[in-house]
Amino acid sequence: MVRDMVLPGGDADTSSRARLLDKLHANSGISYRHLALPLEDYQELGGFTEANDAFLRVGTELAAEAVTTALKQADLTPSDVDVVYSTTITGLAAPSLEARLVGPLGMRPDVKRVPIFGLGCVAGVAGLARVHDHLVGHPDDVAVLLSVELCSLTLQRDDTSTANLVASGLFGDGAAAVVVVGERRARRLGLPGPEIVDTRSRFYPDTADIMGWDVGGTGFKIVLGASVADVVEAHLGDDVDAFLAGSNLERGDVGEWLVHPGGPKILQSVRSALALGDGALDRSWDQLDATGNLSSAAVLHVLARAVDDAPPPGSQGVMMAMGPGFCAELALLRWPDDASAEHAAA
Repeated sequence: MVRDMVLPGGDADTSSRARLLDKLHANSGISYRHLALPLEDYQELGGFTEANDAFLRVGTELAAEAVTTALKQADLTPSDVDVVYSTTITGLAAPSLEARLVGPLGMRPDVKRVPIFGLGCVAGVAGLARVHDHLVGHPDDVAVLLSVELCSLTLQRDDTSTANLVASGLFGDGAAAVVVVGERRARRLGLPGPEIVDTRSRFYPDTADIMGWDVGGTGFKIVLGASVADVVEAHLGDDVDAFLAGSNLERGDVGEWLVHPGGPKILQSVRSALALGDGALDRSWDQLDATGNLSSAAVLHVLARAVDDAPPPGSQGVMMAMGPGFCAELALLRWPDDASAEHAAA
């Protein structure tokens, strides 16, 4: 994507921005990314209409693959699903993406749907939290959280702002789906993965301008302020301590930190704010290196790593993400000794 960007201006200005672009990409901590389209096809995207058409086509395909794979791993079928939550911030769809799966995948006609738009990177954890809220009142239900984020389709090729240059090297394309079942259903199924013990939302006033989109005729223009890391360092430690105290826990009781891989500065700020030791965020760093920042889908891939390579039974984990608002979402996870509680299989 680097060489496809248009860098308007005189030769000196173009050369300077190109050097900055290369520097930002080199410092991104990312080795690999996936794109929704072949690289040459991006030149054919004349504006928001073409980009959103591609989002609908590719996004629906990825959504079907993600949901089908997650259900298969949980030994469930689409007809078992009672409710689907879906999240994205990189395209617009009405009917929303999960609605486009009901018939093709064979979901029941009475399946409940909850599409979520606008939460951005925080939506991976926020979506799990809202699924948990539903299952507390519906302990026999099977729920699916779906995330589809095709960030490359939002690239503004004529925007030479530092925020857009950073975004061009940081964000990747991908999807994820998580199957979560209620407490009574879990007793019967015995799915792998942690139980969701508690969740918490945290909104930071007067920070609306540090992350999000400016939406216009060309689509989604990134808003990404340098102060994001400062907000994390200023508040996250106290917020996590207060969250854990509600379950009579402290940071030292947490063995797994599943943090949204928002970028090197975010992960460094989280480690500093929580005074974490070496290796505490390895799953997040590895995910960033492998795929880049997948917005809401990224932290769900971090969760999948923890499900596939499970810590010892009884381990405590904290899953967290930050996003537009500016806000944070926290989820307390526990790997149980038996299958007697709500589980997530990613």
